[in-house]
Amino acid sequence: MMSFDYRTAFSRNVGWVTADEQQRLRECRVAIAGLGGVGGYHALALARLGVGRLTLAEMDRFELQNLNRQAGALLSTLGRPKLDVLVDMLRDINPALEIEQFPRGVSRDNVAEFLRGADIYLDGLDYFAFEARRATFAACAELRVPAVTAGPIGMGAALLTFMPGGMTFEEYFRMEGLSEREQALHFLVGLSPGMLQRTYLVDPTAVRLEEGKGPSTVIACHVCAGLAAATCLKILLRRGKVLAAPWSMQFDAYRGKVVTNWRPWGNRNPIQRLMIAIARSRFTRGKQPLSASTPQ
Repeated sequence: MMSFDYRTAFSRNVGWVTADEQQRLRECRVAIAGLGGVGGYHALALARLGVGRLTLAEMDRFELQNLNRQAGALLSTLGRPKLDVLVDMLRDINPALEIEQFPRGVSRDNVAEFLRGADIYLDGLDYFAFEARRATFAACAELRVPAVTAGPIGMGAALLTFMPGGMTFEEYFRMEGLSEREQALHFLVGLSPGMLQRTYLVDPTAVRLEEGKGPSTVIACHVCAGLAAATCLKILLRRGKVLAAPWSMQFDAYRGKVVTNWRPWGNRNPIQRLMIAIARSRFTRGKQPLSASTPQ
Protein backbone atom coordinates (compact mmCIF):
# COMPACT_ATOMS: atom_id res chain seq x y z
CA MET A 1 0.00 0.00 0.00
CA MET A 2 1.34 3.43 -0.97
CA SER A 3 2.27 5.64 1.97
CA PHE A 4 0.28 8.84 2.45
CA ASP A 5 1.85 12.26 2.04
CA TYR A 6 -0.37 15.30 2.56
CA ARG A 7 1.61 17.68 0.38
CA THR A 8 1.56 15.29 -2.60
CA ALA A 9 -2.05 14.19 -2.10
CA PHE A 10 -3.39 17.74 -2.36
CA SER A 11 -0.74 19.26 -4.62
CA ARG A 12 -3.20 19.66 -7.49
CA ASN A 13 -5.19 22.16 -5.41
CA VAL A 14 -2.20 24.50 -5.57
CA GLY A 15 -2.74 27.11 -8.21
CA TRP A 16 -6.29 27.77 -7.07
CA VAL A 17 -4.86 28.11 -3.57
CA THR A 18 -1.28 28.92 -2.65
CA ALA A 19 0.97 26.36 -0.97
CA ASP A 20 0.72 28.37 2.25
CA GLU A 21 -3.08 28.46 2.01
CA GLN A 22 -3.15 24.70 1.53
CA GLN A 23 -1.27 24.31 4.78
CA ARG A 24 -3.74 26.66 6.48
CA LEU A 25 -6.61 24.45 5.32
CA ARG A 26 -4.82 21.52 6.94
CA GLU A 27 -5.16 23.26 10.31
CA CYS A 28 -8.83 24.26 9.93
CA ARG A 29 -11.79 22.55 11.58
CA VAL A 30 -15.25 22.39 10.00
CA ALA A 31 -18.25 21.06 11.93
CA ILE A 32 -20.97 19.27 9.93
CA ALA A 33 -24.26 18.13 11.46
CA GLY A 34 -26.00 15.50 9.33
CA LEU A 35 -24.32 13.17 6.84
CA GLY A 36 -27.32 12.29 4.69
CA GLY A 37 -28.23 13.87 1.35
CA VAL A 38 -25.80 16.79 1.41
CA GLY A 39 -23.73 16.32 4.57
CA GLY A 40 -21.77 13.35 3.27
CA TYR A 41 -20.85 15.17 0.07
CA HIS A 42 -19.87 18.24 2.10
CA ALA A 43 -17.47 16.15 4.18
CA LEU A 44 -15.93 14.43 1.15
CA ALA A 45 -15.46 17.72 -0.71
CA LEU A 46 -13.74 19.32 2.28
CA ALA A 47 -11.51 16.29 2.75
CA ARG A 48 -10.40 16.52 -0.90
CA LEU A 49 -9.72 20.24 -0.42
CA GLY A 50 -7.31 19.19 2.31
CA VAL A 51 -9.22 20.46 5.34
CA GLY A 52 -7.47 18.61 8.14
CA ARG A 53 -10.04 18.56 10.95
CA LEU A 54 -13.74 17.67 10.91
CA THR A 55 -16.40 17.40 13.60
CA LEU A 56 -19.24 15.17 12.40
CA ALA A 57 -22.67 14.49 13.94
CA GLU A 58 -25.05 11.82 12.61
CA MET A 59 -27.29 9.25 14.31
CA ASP A 60 -29.01 7.45 11.40
CA ARG A 61 -28.24 4.33 9.38
CA PHE A 62 -28.37 3.92 5.61
CA GLU A 63 -31.67 2.71 4.15
CA LEU A 64 -32.68 1.54 0.67
CA GLN A 65 -34.40 4.87 -0.11
CA ASN A 66 -31.05 6.64 0.34
CA LEU A 67 -29.48 5.02 -2.74
CA ASN A 68 -30.70 7.69 -5.15
CA ARG A 69 -28.64 10.50 -3.63
CA GLN A 70 -26.62 9.95 -0.45
CA ALA A 71 -22.84 9.70 -0.32
CA GLY A 72 -21.90 6.34 1.17
CA ALA A 73 -25.27 4.72 0.40
CA LEU A 74 -24.54 1.37 -1.28
CA LEU A 75 -26.13 -2.04 -1.11
CA SER A 76 -23.10 -3.09 0.92
CA THR A 77 -23.63 -0.29 3.49
CA LEU A 78 -27.39 -0.61 4.08
CA GLY A 79 -28.07 -0.87 7.80
CA ARG A 80 -24.68 0.54 8.76
CA PRO A 81 -24.39 3.84 10.67
CA LYS A 82 -23.88 6.70 8.23
CA LEU A 83 -21.23 8.17 10.50
CA ASP A 84 -19.14 4.98 10.45
CA VAL A 85 -19.36 4.66 6.67
CA LEU A 86 -18.40 8.27 6.01
CA VAL A 87 -15.52 8.16 8.48
CA ASP A 88 -14.14 5.12 6.62
CA MET A 89 -14.47 6.95 3.29
CA LEU A 90 -12.87 10.12 4.63
CA ARG A 91 -9.90 8.30 6.11
CA ASP A 92 -9.46 6.46 2.81
CA ILE A 93 -8.89 9.93 1.31
CA ASN A 94 -6.77 11.29 4.15
CA PRO A 95 -5.70 8.83 6.86
CA ALA A 96 -4.26 11.73 8.86
CA LEU A 97 -7.63 13.48 8.99
CA GLU A 98 -8.60 14.42 12.55
CA ILE A 99 -12.27 13.54 13.08
CA GLU A 100 -14.34 14.18 16.18
CA GLN A 101 -17.53 12.11 16.13
CA PHE A 102 -21.01 12.70 17.59
CA PRO A 103 -22.93 9.46 16.94
CA ARG A 104 -26.02 10.70 18.79
CA GLY A 105 -26.39 13.71 16.53
CA VAL A 106 -26.53 17.33 17.63
CA SER A 107 -29.00 18.87 20.09
CA ARG A 108 -29.35 21.76 22.51
CA ASP A 109 -27.58 19.64 25.11
CA ASN A 110 -24.36 19.06 23.17
CA VAL A 111 -24.22 21.83 20.56
CA ALA A 112 -21.62 23.88 22.44
CA GLU A 113 -19.34 20.86 22.63
CA PHE A 114 -20.05 20.04 18.99
CA LEU A 115 -18.96 23.53 17.87
CA ARG A 116 -15.89 23.68 20.11
CA GLY A 117 -12.88 24.75 18.06
CA ALA A 118 -14.86 24.98 14.81
CA ASP A 119 -13.85 27.59 12.26
CA ILE A 120 -17.13 27.08 10.34
CA TYR A 121 -20.39 25.20 10.77
CA LEU A 122 -21.79 23.53 7.65
CA ASP A 123 -25.43 22.46 7.78
CA GLY A 124 -26.28 18.94 6.59
CA LEU A 125 -29.34 18.32 8.73
CA ASP A 126 -32.55 16.86 7.34
CA TYR A 127 -34.90 19.52 5.98
CA PHE A 128 -37.42 18.91 8.78
CA ALA A 129 -34.94 18.88 11.69
CA PHE A 130 -36.03 22.34 12.76
CA GLU A 131 -35.34 22.05 16.49
CA ALA A 132 -31.77 20.83 16.01
CA ARG A 133 -31.14 23.32 13.19
CA ARG A 134 -32.40 26.32 15.14
CA ALA A 135 -30.39 25.32 18.21
CA THR A 136 -27.22 24.88 16.17
CA PHE A 137 -27.51 28.16 14.28
CA ALA A 138 -28.34 30.00 17.51
CA ALA A 139 -25.20 28.58 19.11
CA CYS A 140 -23.17 29.62 16.05
CA ALA A 141 -24.38 33.20 16.46
CA GLU A 142 -23.57 33.18 20.16
CA LEU A 143 -20.13 31.64 19.67
CA ARG A 144 -19.39 33.75 16.57
CA VAL A 145 -18.94 30.76 14.29
CA PRO A 146 -19.74 31.38 10.59
CA ALA A 147 -22.61 29.12 9.50
CA VAL A 148 -23.41 27.94 5.98
CA THR A 149 -26.48 26.10 4.71
CA ALA A 150 -26.78 24.82 1.15
CA GLY A 151 -30.21 23.31 0.50
CA PRO A 152 -30.75 20.75 -2.30
CA ILE A 153 -33.67 22.04 -4.34
CA GLY A 154 -34.85 20.28 -7.49
CA MET A 155 -31.73 19.95 -9.64
CA GLY A 156 -29.90 22.83 -8.03
CA ALA A 157 -29.10 24.41 -4.70
CA ALA A 158 -29.85 27.44 -2.55
CA LEU A 159 -27.07 28.97 -0.46
CA LEU A 160 -27.37 31.04 2.71
CA THR A 161 -24.48 32.17 4.90
CA PHE A 162 -24.69 33.68 8.38
CA MET A 163 -21.60 35.58 9.47
CA PRO A 164 -20.69 36.61 13.05
CA GLY A 165 -22.24 39.95 13.94
CA GLY A 166 -24.58 39.86 10.96
CA MET A 167 -28.18 38.76 10.51
CA THR A 168 -28.89 35.56 12.42
CA PHE A 169 -30.76 32.45 11.30
CA GLU A 170 -33.73 33.30 13.53
CA GLU A 171 -33.85 36.92 12.41
CA TYR A 172 -33.96 35.74 8.81
CA PHE A 173 -36.34 32.76 8.98
CA ARG A 174 -38.59 33.95 11.86
CA MET A 175 -39.58 30.50 13.16
CA GLU A 176 -40.05 31.32 16.85
CA GLY A 177 -43.39 30.03 18.15
CA LEU A 178 -44.47 28.51 14.82
CA SER A 179 -45.94 25.05 14.28
CA GLU A 180 -43.80 22.52 12.43
CA ARG A 181 -45.86 23.03 9.28
CA GLU A 182 -45.35 26.80 9.47
CA GLN A 183 -41.64 26.30 10.08
CA ALA A 184 -41.49 24.14 6.95
CA LEU A 185 -43.14 26.90 4.91
CA HIS A 186 -40.90 29.61 6.36
CA PHE A 187 -37.79 27.53 5.71
CA LEU A 188 -38.86 26.73 2.14
CA VAL A 189 -39.58 30.33 1.15
CA GLY A 190 -36.60 31.75 3.04
CA LEU A 191 -34.18 29.25 1.56
CA SER A 192 -35.22 29.70 -2.08
CA PRO A 193 -36.87 33.11 -2.68
CA GLY A 194 -36.24 32.73 -6.42
CA MET A 195 -38.20 29.45 -6.65
CA LEU A 196 -36.35 28.48 -9.85
CA GLN A 197 -37.37 24.85 -9.38
CA ARG A 198 -41.10 25.39 -9.53
CA THR A 199 -41.42 25.10 -13.33
CA TYR A 200 -40.26 21.49 -13.72
CA LEU A 201 -41.77 19.64 -10.77
CA VAL A 202 -43.64 17.10 -12.90
CA ASP A 203 -45.45 15.30 -10.06
CA PRO A 204 -46.47 17.69 -7.25
CA THR A 205 -48.08 14.82 -5.32
CA ALA A 206 -44.58 13.59 -4.48
CA VAL A 207 -44.17 16.62 -2.19
CA ARG A 208 -45.68 15.70 1.18
CA LEU A 209 -44.41 18.20 3.73
CA GLU A 210 -46.63 16.99 6.57
CA GLU A 211 -45.12 13.51 6.21
CA GLY A 212 -41.60 14.90 6.00
CA LYS A 213 -41.14 13.56 2.48
CA GLY A 214 -40.31 14.96 -0.92
CA PRO A 215 -38.53 14.15 -4.19
CA SER A 216 -34.75 14.46 -4.33
CA THR A 217 -31.90 14.21 -6.83
CA VAL A 218 -28.21 13.45 -6.55
CA ILE A 219 -27.72 16.39 -8.94
CA ALA A 220 -28.83 18.81 -6.24
CA CYS A 221 -26.59 17.19 -3.63
CA HIS A 222 -23.49 17.56 -5.79
CA VAL A 223 -24.31 21.19 -6.61
CA CYS A 224 -24.77 21.88 -2.89
CA ALA A 225 -21.38 20.43 -2.06
CA GLY A 226 -19.65 22.62 -4.64
CA LEU A 227 -21.34 25.82 -3.52
CA ALA A 228 -20.80 25.08 0.17
CA ALA A 229 -17.16 24.05 -0.24
CA ALA A 230 -16.36 27.20 -2.25
CA THR A 231 -17.99 29.36 0.42
CA CYS A 232 -16.12 27.57 3.21
CA LEU A 233 -12.84 28.02 1.34
CA LYS A 234 -13.44 31.78 1.00
CA ILE A 235 -14.23 32.11 4.69
CA LEU A 236 -11.39 29.90 5.93
CA LEU A 237 -8.79 31.63 3.76
CA ARG A 238 -10.31 35.12 4.20
CA ARG A 239 -10.64 35.47 0.44
CA GLY A 240 -12.76 38.62 0.37
CA LYS A 241 -16.41 39.44 0.89
CA VAL A 242 -18.90 36.60 1.39
CA LEU A 243 -22.52 36.93 0.29
CA ALA A 244 -24.31 36.73 3.65
CA ALA A 245 -27.91 36.98 4.89
CA PRO A 246 -30.14 38.73 4.06
CA TRP A 247 -28.55 37.92 0.70
CA SER A 248 -29.06 34.42 -0.71
CA MET A 249 -28.16 32.66 -3.93
CA GLN A 250 -29.90 29.92 -5.89
CA PHE A 251 -28.35 28.03 -8.82
CA ASP A 252 -30.49 25.69 -10.88
CA ALA A 253 -28.47 23.37 -13.13
CA TYR A 254 -31.55 22.11 -14.98
CA ARG A 255 -32.65 25.59 -16.03
CA GLY A 256 -29.13 26.96 -16.30
CA LYS A 257 -30.01 29.94 -14.14
CA VAL A 258 -28.57 31.64 -11.08
CA VAL A 259 -30.26 34.34 -9.02
CA THR A 260 -29.24 36.35 -5.98
CA ASN A 261 -31.93 37.69 -3.69
CA TRP A 262 -31.79 40.47 -1.10
CA ARG A 263 -34.47 40.17 1.55
CA PRO A 264 -33.99 42.77 4.30
CA TRP A 265 -35.92 41.67 7.40
CA GLY A 266 -35.84 38.11 6.07
CA ASN A 267 -39.23 36.44 6.15
CA ARG A 268 -40.75 39.65 7.52
CA ASN A 269 -40.06 41.24 4.16
CA PRO A 270 -43.38 41.97 2.38
CA ILE A 271 -42.39 39.83 -0.62
CA GLN A 272 -41.55 36.90 1.63
CA ARG A 273 -44.75 37.29 3.64
CA LEU A 274 -46.76 37.20 0.43
CA MET A 275 -45.00 34.05 -0.79
CA ILE A 276 -45.52 32.34 2.57
CA ALA A 277 -49.21 33.28 2.49
CA ILE A 278 -49.60 31.81 -1.01
CA ALA A 279 -47.84 28.61 0.03
CA ARG A 280 -49.95 28.39 3.19
CA SER A 281 -53.18 28.93 1.27
CA ARG A 282 -52.43 26.22 -1.26
CA PHE A 283 -51.29 23.83 1.43
CA THR A 284 -54.34 24.27 3.68
CA ARG A 285 -56.70 23.77 0.75
CA GLY A 286 -55.22 20.30 0.33
CA LYS A 287 -53.04 21.35 -2.58
CA GLN A 288 -49.27 21.41 -2.65
CA PRO A 289 -47.16 24.50 -1.96
CA LEU A 290 -45.60 26.31 -4.90
CA SER A 291 -42.72 23.83 -4.73
CA ALA A 292 -40.56 22.33 -2.04
CA SER A 293 -37.02 21.86 -0.96
CA THR A 294 -36.36 18.17 -0.63
CA PRO A 295 -35.29 16.59 2.64
CA GLN A 296 -31.53 16.52 2.96
